[in-house]
Amino acid sequence: MPSRSAAAVTQVELEEPQPATGLQFNEPLSWRAGKAIAVADLLKRLHALSKEMQEMEQEENERDSFTRVAKDLVSPNLLAHKDKGVKALTAACLVDILRLCAPDAPYTGQQLRDIFNVIISQILPALADPSNAYNHQHLYVLSSLAQVKSIVLLADIPSADTLTRNLFQHCFDVVSGSPRSSPAEKVQQNVEVHMTALLACLVDESPTLPPEVVDIIVAQFLRTDPKALNGSGSKNKKNGVVDEKQSILFLKQLPPAYNMARYICNACPQKMARHFSQYFNDVVVDASNSSEQKNPSKSKKRHSDGLEDSDDENGGGPTEQALSDLRKVHGLLRELWRACPGVLQNVIPQLEAELSAENVQLRLLATETLGDIISGIGAAGLPVAPTMDPAAYPSNASLKPSENTVSLNLLTKPSSPQPFPSAHPQAYANYLGRRHDKSALIRAAWTTGVGRILSTSAGGAGLSQQEEDRLISDLNGMLGDADEKVRVAAVKVVANFNFYDVVSKLGRLGGVSDSGSLLATLADRVRDRRHPVREEAMGVLARIWGVAVGEISEENEQIVALLGGIPTKILDTYYTNDIEIMVLLDRVFYEHLLPLSYPPVKAKSSRLPNGNSQGAKESQRSTDKGGEAIDLDKIRTERILLLVKALDERAKKVFYAIQSRQLILSKYMIAYLARCEDYNGGVMEENESSIKENLTRLIKTFAGMLSNPQQATSDLWKFAKLHDRRSYQLIRFCMAPDSDYRTVFRAIKEFTKRVVDASSSSTASNNLLDTLRPLLYRVSLIVYNKSHVPAIMEYSRTDDKSLAATAHEVLREISSQTPEVLKAHVQEICKTLQDEAPSAKKPNDAGAVDNLKACASFASKYPKEIPKDRKFVQAMSNFALYGSPPEAAKYAVSVMWAATEKKESLARDLAEKCINGFSFGADGCLARLATLSQLMLLAPAEMDEQSSDEILDIAIKQTLLQVRQPSKKPADEYEWSPSIDDEGQAKCWALKILVNRIRSHPDAETLKDVAAPVYNLLSTLVEQQGELSKAGDTPSTHKPRLRLLAARLYLKLCTQKAHDALLMPSAFNALTTVVQDSEEAVRSGFLQRLKKYLNQQKLPQRFYVIPFLLAFEPNETLRLDATTWIKSRAVAFTNAKSIGSSTKANTVMESVFARLLSVLSHHPDYANEAEDLIDFARYIIFYLQNVATADNVSLIYHIAQRVKQCRDAVTASPAPDAPPTEADDRLYHLSDLAQITLRKFEDIHNWTIQTLPGKMRLPPSLFSEIRSHAEAQRIAEHHYLPDGVEAGVEDVLKATLRASRAAHHGKKRKVESGDANGRDAKKAKPGLPIRKPPRPKEKKAAGAASKAPKTPKAKKAKESKEPGSESAERRRSGRVKEVEKSYVERDSEEDDEEMEMVDEAVDADGDGPKEEADDSELGSQDVVDGARLDEAVDELVQKAEEQEEAEAAEESEQEPTPTPKPTPTSASSRGKKKSTTSPRSKTKPSPRAKTRATRSRAIAV
Repeated sequence: MPSRSAAAVTQVELEEPQPATGLQFNEPLSWRAGKAIAVADLLKRLHALSKEMQEMEQEENERDSFTRVAKDLVSPNLLAHKDKGVKALTAACLVDILRLCAPDAPYTGQQLRDIFNVIISQILPALADPSNAYNHQHLYVLSSLAQVKSIVLLADIPSADTLTRNLFQHCFDVVSGSPRSSPAEKVQQNVEVHMTALLACLVDESPTLPPEVVDIIVAQFLRTDPKALNGSGSKNKKNGVVDEKQSILFLKQLPPAYNMARYICNACPQKMARHFSQYFNDVVVDASNSSEQKNPSKSKKRHSDGLEDSDDENGGGPTEQALSDLRKVHGLLRELWRACPGVLQNVIPQLEAELSAENVQLRLLATETLGDIISGIGAAGLPVAPTMDPAAYPSNASLKPSENTVSLNLLTKPSSPQPFPSAHPQAYANYLGRRHDKSALIRAAWTTGVGRILSTSAGGAGLSQQEEDRLISDLNGMLGDADEKVRVAAVKVVANFNFYDVVSKLGRLGGVSDSGSLLATLADRVRDRRHPVREEAMGVLARIWGVAVGEISEENEQIVALLGGIPTKILDTYYTNDIEIMVLLDRVFYEHLLPLSYPPVKAKSSRLPNGNSQGAKESQRSTDKGGEAIDLDKIRTERILLLVKALDERAKKVFYAIQSRQLILSKYMIAYLARCEDYNGGVMEENESSIKENLTRLIKTFAGMLSNPQQATSDLWKFAKLHDRRSYQLIRFCMAPDSDYRTVFRAIKEFTKRVVDASSSSTASNNLLDTLRPLLYRVSLIVYNKSHVPAIMEYSRTDDKSLAATAHEVLREISSQTPEVLKAHVQEICKTLQDEAPSAKKPNDAGAVDNLKACASFASKYPKEIPKDRKFVQAMSNFALYGSPPEAAKYAVSVMWAATEKKESLARDLAEKCINGFSFGADGCLARLATLSQLMLLAPAEMDEQSSDEILDIAIKQTLLQVRQPSKKPADEYEWSPSIDDEGQAKCWALKILVNRIRSHPDAETLKDVAAPVYNLLSTLVEQQGELSKAGDTPSTHKPRLRLLAARLYLKLCTQKAHDALLMPSAFNALTTVVQDSEEAVRSGFLQRLKKYLNQQKLPQRFYVIPFLLAFEPNETLRLDATTWIKSRAVAFTNAKSIGSSTKANTVMESVFARLLSVLSHHPDYANEAEDLIDFARYIIFYLQNVATADNVSLIYHIAQRVKQCRDAVTASPAPDAPPTEADDRLYHLSDLAQITLRKFEDIHNWTIQTLPGKMRLPPSLFSEIRSHAEAQRIAEHHYLPDGVEAGVEDVLKATLRASRAAHHGKKRKVESGDANGRDAKKAKPGLPIRKPPRPKEKKAAGAASKAPKTPKAKKAKESKEPGSESAERRRSGRVKEVEKSYVERDSEEDDEEMEMVDEAVDADGDGPKEEADDSELGSQDVVDGARLDEAVDELVQKAEEQEEAEAAEESEQEPTPTPKPTPTSASSRGKKKSTTSPRSKTKPSPRAKTRATRSRAIAV
C-alpha cells in the first residue's frame, strides 16, 4: 500500500494526552449476495459510524480498530449503491478513515482509485446543488479532503490522469454554476474556498500535471472574454458578436472559476510557469509546422532570404486554423499577466523571440500582445473608449482625473499587477525597438500599443516622467511615418485619449502652434497627402476643440495655449485647393466645430396660425435641469464667436469665404431646383432638349465641386428623377434668409431622413446622401442666420467674455453678405445708433461704426425699412459731423442717402455744415472730411460749383499740401506704423475726396481733363514713395500709407472701363512696383485688394501680371498665399473651358505672359548683364511654376516667340523703320531668356513643346509690329543673351524646383547656393537667385552712361546717399527716360480685350460666346475656385453685354504684318546692345531708382 510521509499530512495535536481508544462501532455494513441490508438500516448505521469518526481525533484511537470498517466501506455494495444517501455517507466515512489513519491509508491503489472515482464523479458534482438533502455530507467530504490534504493520495495512484482531469473539470464546473440557477441556488462561498485549496494542494504535490488539466486551467482565464462566452454558450449569438449597448449585462465581478485558477497559479508559480511555457511552445510549434507544410519550399530558404519576403502576409504564414490558435493563446497571455504574472516568467522570453520572427503575422501577434500586456489589457479587451462629444452642452471636458474616470467594467479595466518595464526590461526594450520594423503593419500595431500604454499609465502601474516623455516622443514620430497605415493608427491613438490625458500628457510638449510638439504634428496631418489620414486627423482635432470650447470660453489660458489654434489649422487646409479636403472641411465644420445639433437641448414648439410647427420663439429658449431659462441661440452664437476669435487672418478669410459662398451657390441651387421641377422626373411635355441641356450644365457645375464628379453627376440625375417636391421645399427652407435656425436644422434633418429612405430603394444610389449633404451644407444659412443676430448684437454691446470685437466683425460681415437676415433687427440697430449718436461734446461708442456699416449695407438693398423720423435723421447727421472713427461718418451719410427722398437738400445741408468753419484739428475734422468724401461720390449733381471748389480747396491746399509736423528724419526714411495720426488720416480722406470726384464724374467727354490732375497726383505718390512735399519733409509714417492708398485708389478707378483707359502703360508699370514695396504691410495690403477685385472680375486682365512680381517676396506666407491664389485662378480658367466658355477667357493666364515680359523690360532693376538676367529668370520660373502645364506650355512658348517679333510700344519710338531702341533690346533679351527657361522647364518635366499654327495678337498698347521684313529676320536670327546665362538659368531652375518639392513634402531641405562658376551666393539676400560677387568693369566710350561696379542690391540704397557715389547715381538715373506723360491710352479697346489666336485650330478649343443668356448659364459660371469662392455671380444681361463688346473689339483689331518664323539659335551666338542714355542733370535718384533701392531693402529683410 502506498504511504505518505508524516510531513505531507496535517497532524492534529491534542491539547492533553489521552489514552488511545478504538472505534466502538460494531455493526455490519456489508452483506452477501441476496441478503442486502435495508436502506433505512444502512443509512442509520452509516450515519452512526460517520458521527463517531467525526468526533475522533487522529492520536486518540487505535488504528487497528478501523481495519474491518475500512474494508467494509470500500466494498462495491456501498460504493456502487443506488441510493445517493448511502454514497454520501459512505464517502463521509471514507474521508474520515483517511484522516484517522494518516499518513498511511489502509487501502490499496485500486481501492483508492475506486474511492476517488466515487468522490470525484458523484460527490463533488453534487455540490453544485445546495438544496440537495445530503449537501452537508458532500460539503464535509470536500472540506476533509482539503483540510487534511488527503487529496494528495491521488498523485500516488498509478495512471490517475483521468481522475485528475475529472477532478479539475468538476470543481470548475461546480463553482461556475448553471446559468439558469437562481441567486438562492448559487454555490456557497466555502465550497469555492475548499475546492481552491484542494486543487492547489494537488498541483503543489503532483510532480507533473496532465496536458488536459493545463488546458482546463487555461480555459478558466478566458471566462472574462464576453465574446468567447457568448460565442460558445449562446445559441442566439452569431459569431460571438457582443452588442456594446448591452455592456451592462457584462460580469460585474470576476467569475469564481477564474479566481480559483488565478489562486492555483499564484500558489504554485514555478510549476505552473513550466506548464504554461510548454503549452505556449506547443501552440507555436504547431503553427510553425503548419506553415512548413503549407509552403515547404519557403521553409528551405536561408534566413536572409526570408527577410525579404517577411512583409508578404499571404505567403509563408501559418494556416488559418493555426493562426486562430495563435490568436487565442496570445489573448490568453494578456489575461494571465493580469491574473498571475509569475507564471509567464518563461513565456515572456518566447514572446520576445517572436518579435524577431521572419513571419509578419507572428511578429504582429507578438507586438499586439506585448503592447496589451504592458497596458494591463486582458482577454475582455479594451474598455469603452472615452467619448468626446463636440455637441455636448455643457462641455464634458474635465481637467481632473477623477472626473474623467469612466465607470469601467471590472473585466475591461486595464490592470497590471506589476510594472512590466522593470519586471522584464529586456523584453520591454525589444518591444520599443519595433517602432523601426520594416513592416508598416508592425509599426501600426506598435503605435496602437504605445497609445494604450500611455492612456492606461502602463495598466495603472505608472510610468516615470522620463519614460512617458519618451513614449510621447515616439508617438509623435509615428504621426510622421512614411506609411499611411501607421499615420492613421497614430491619429486613432490620439482619438482614444480622454480630454484630461490630451491636456496633461499629449500637451506636455506644447500645443498645436508649437512646432515639434505632438499636437502640432497631429495638426499637420490635416494636410496629409493621403485622404484617410486627413479625415481622421481633422475629425480628431475638431472633436478635441469642440470639447475644449467650454474651457476656452472661460478663458483658461492653458487650454487656449494648447488647443486654441485648432480651428486655424483646420481652416488653413482650404488653401490646398483639394476638392476632397474641401468636402471634408464642410463636414467637419458643421458636425464637429459648429455641430448642427449644438446645444442638444430640445426647444418647446408651438403651432403657427397656418398650422406649421416652429420653435417656440425666434430666439429659442428652453430650461435646464435647475429650471433656469437657456437661450439656445445665444449659446450657439457664443460658440461661433469663439471660433472666429480663435482664427488668424488667413483662416478668417476662409471662414468668411465659406459663408459668402452660400450666396453664390444658393443661386445655382435655386436654378437647379427649378430645372428639376421642369424636368418632372423625366416626363416633359415641351422644351425637353432645352430643359435637359440646362439641367446638365447645372449638374456638371455641382459635380465639379465634389471629389467624385462622375458619381456626383449620377446621383444628381437620380435625385432629379426622384422628383421629391418635399425635398425641394426643404432645401429652399435651408436657403431662405427668413428661416430661423431651428427651421434650417429641422429641414436638414428631415431632408437627410428622406434621402436615406430613398437610398434604400432600388432606384436610388447608396451614395446619394454623401453627394447631396455637402451641397446642402454649402447652400444653407447656418452661421449667418437671423436667429444669431440678437445675440451677436448683445455681445457687441456688453463685451461679455471679451467677444465684442469679434461680434462687431461678424455683424459687419453679415451686413455686407446677407443683409436680408437683419430685417427683423434693423429697427433695434437703428434705435441703438440713435441712442449712441455723438455730439460736439460727447463721442460715440467705439462699436457704433460696425452697426452703421451693417445699417448702411441693409439700407442699400432695403431703403424703405430704414426709419425716416426726425430723431433718427438728426442722429445720422451727428454721426456725419462728429463720428469717430471717420468711417462712421461715411456710413452715416450712406444710410441717410439711401433712406431720404430729399437728396439734394440733404447733400447741400451736409456740405455746408462740413465746409463752414473747417479747420484742421477742430472737433469732427476727420468726420467732416469723410462726409465730404462720401458726398462727392453719392451726390456730384447736387453739389454746386462753389461748394465743389471749396471742397477741393479743403482737400488740396488745407490738407494734402500741408505738412504740419515736418519730419526730422532723412528724406528717404520710409517706415510703416500700426497706427496713423490725425494728419495722416486727413490726407487719406482728402485723397479719397479727389478720387471720388472723378469716380462720379457724369460727363465722359470731360472726364479726361478732370481726371488728369488726380492721376498725376496718384502717380506721384506711387513713384515718389508717398512723398508730396517739395521739401521732402513728409513724416516717414505717412508715406507708406499714402502710397498704399494711392495704389488702392488706382485699382478702384480701374474697375471702371473709362477710368482704366486713362492709366497709361508707363504708369501701370510704376504701379506694379508697389507689390515690391519695402514694407510688408504695403505689399500685402495692395495684393489683398488686387486679388479681391480680380476675383470679382472688376479689373481688366492686364492686372493679373502684378502677382507674378512676387518671385522675390521675402515673406514666405505672403508668397505662398499669392502662389495658391494664382494656381486657383489658373484652375478656374481651365474649368471655364470645360463648361463651354470661349477660348479667349480660357487663355488669360497664358496670354498675360507677354505683359509680364513687357513689365520686366521696364523694371527699375533690369540690366542686360548675365547676372541680372539670371535674376530675372526667377520671375519667369515663378510664372511657369504656377501656370505652366503640359497642355499650355506650347502656347506660352509661342507668346515668348511673338514678343521677339514686335517692338516696344510703351516708350515713344522715333519712327516705324528706326533701328531697335534700348527698350526693344530689353524685350529681345527677355524673349530669348523666356525661351531658354521654357526649354529647360520642358526638359525637366518631360513635356513636349509643339509648334502652333497662326499667331497670337499682342496688346497694341505694349507692342508694335516690325514693319521691315529684313529687320524682323535679323532680330529673329540674333541671339541676345550673353554667355553663362543658359547654365545659370538651368542651375536656378533646378534649385528652385528642388526647394519647391522639399517645401511641398514638408522637408527642410537647404537649397544649394553658388553660381555656375562655383562662387558663393550673397548672404544679404535670402531667397534671391544666385549672383556673382562684384567685379570691376571697363569704362565705356564717351556718351555712354558709365556704370559702377556691381554691388549687392541690399546695399545700393545706402551707398547712393554717400558722397562720391555719382557713378551709381548716374547708373540708376540713366535707366529712366524723360517721356511726355499722357493719360489717354491709344487703342484702349484692343488693349482691354484679351489676346487671341488668329488660326482656327487654336480658336476651335472654345465654343465662343453664347447668343442667348438664360438661367442655364448659371451652370457655366466659374464657381469651382479652390482658394476663393467669394466671386459674385455675374448678371446674365451684363454678361451678354460684355460678350457683345468683346466681339466688337475683335472686329476692330488690325491684322498683324506677317514676319518670318524665328528659328532656334544656339546659346553660343551673342549680340549685345549698349545703352546710350545720358545721365540726368540732378544727382537725386530717380523715382525708378528709388523703387529699386526700396525693393532691395524689402528683399534684404
